Amino acid sequence: MSVEIHRVTQVCTESQVRPAPQPLLVEPPAAAPESYLLRETAIAYLRLLWERRRLLSRASLIGLLLGTLTAFLLPRRFESRTQLMPPDNRPGAGMAMAALAGRTGSLAGVAGDVLGLKSSGSLFIGILTSATLEDRMVERFGLQKIYWGARLEEDARRQLDENTSIFEDRKSGIITITVTDRDARRAAAMAQAYVEELDRLVAELSTSAAHRERVFLEERLQSVKQELDRAALELSQFESKNDAMDIAEQGKSLVDAGAILMGQLIAAESELKGLEQIYTQNNVRVQSVQARIAELRQQLENMRGGNKTEKEAANSLYPSIRELPLLGVTYSDLYRRAKIKEAVYESLTQEYELARVEEAKETPSVKVLDRARVPQRKSFPPRLQIMLLGAALALLGSAFVTLARARWQKIDPSNPGKIFAREVFRGVNARMPWTPPPNGSRVHDLTHWIWSQMDRRRHSSSHS
Repeated sequence: MSVEIHRVTQVCTESQVRPAPQPLLVEPPAAAPESYLLRETAIAYLRLLWERRRLLSRASLIGLLLGTLTAFLLPRRFESRTQLMPPDNRPGAGMAMAALAGRTGSLAGVAGDVLGLKSSGSLFIGILTSATLEDRMVERFGLQKIYWGARLEEDARRQLDENTSIFEDRKSGIITITVTDRDARRAAAMAQAYVEELDRLVAELSTSAAHRERVFLEERLQSVKQELDRAALELSQFESKNDAMDIAEQGKSLVDAGAILMGQLIAAESELKGLEQIYTQNNVRVQSVQARIAELRQQLENMRGGNKTEKEAANSLYPSIRELPLLGVTYSDLYRRAKIKEAVYESLTQEYELARVEEAKETPSVKVLDRARVPQRKSFPPRLQIMLLGAALALLGSAFVTLARARWQKIDPSNPGKIFAREVFRGVNARMPWTPPPNGSRVHDLTHWIWSQMDRRRHSSSHS
């Protein structure tokens, strides 16, 4: 290219001293009609291009080669696409989705669409293009290291937005997500990740009435569970300390046992009176009955809780009848509190499960119509089109240069515009590398030396 510029410069310089060549375009008669002028001019231009057909062919071939080189040097890109079904429009979901749009910051315009009864797919598109979701994608795939020049998260987010296309069909409501990447597998993974992050973000930011109720019940369940555990622990500690498992049953058992002992005591005393009328106090049978009566009275006294040492009280398996009323009050209070907490916990658990079901109904769900697949063919670059475009541009450029040169030769040398253009061209040409430096400029000396070395190598290679 530089050699051609040098030759053109020499030709233009020589044209200043040589007589002007015969114009290629023939001047039409002055009185010719306008249609005739246009036709003759077009024919002259076509004839000129035909005469320069070899130059045009070489330029087209060079353009084709450059286009081919460019087409194969450009990095390949792949597109992966996934499609989502439109979200369900349930009663009451509009307000919840409007509130969801208000919490995502960058979705301020979407809330108006939802309140205006538009498709809730607009909300999904707003979430997919939000900075929150894009930041998650950048962090998930490490796009700052993958994208060239993405030093900041903002740079990676901008390139991700350029490589992602999100479109909603207004008629069907189907949302299409297309991701472009140099790696086919990563493109498919990113397209699928958009769906997963959308589903997760919608669930996290849902503000429906069922969601608020579920959150309240969940917090209330935790506090009631702690209170229930505390009440059960206090009741168990009280029972373990006082050997009181069931005060009512224990009281009934002690009364029954006391009645039996009292009956045995009365029978033993009656038997003793009968024996005393027959035998003396030193009789073995009288002494035996007296001992049995003393033991029965001792058991009754222990059962009542009187004359009982601390050691005996500690070794006793059950509380005494005298202690039961006092223990019964505390035991009943602790038992009642534990039962109330248990009933509240069971009721809240049922309501919590119902709230979870209702929340799932009101939260818009993400339904995948077509899952992202690994693309098998590249989407860019279109190599054949680039090759043909390079050849076409080179052909048009060479044709334009040819016609412009013919037009330049046709202009009168004394034309002020042509004189000014030559002056500008000489000034620019004087600073080009192929022109020897007249004033000893160091930069010009260096560029001229480099040009001379390249030109010398080119001539030596052509001669060899």
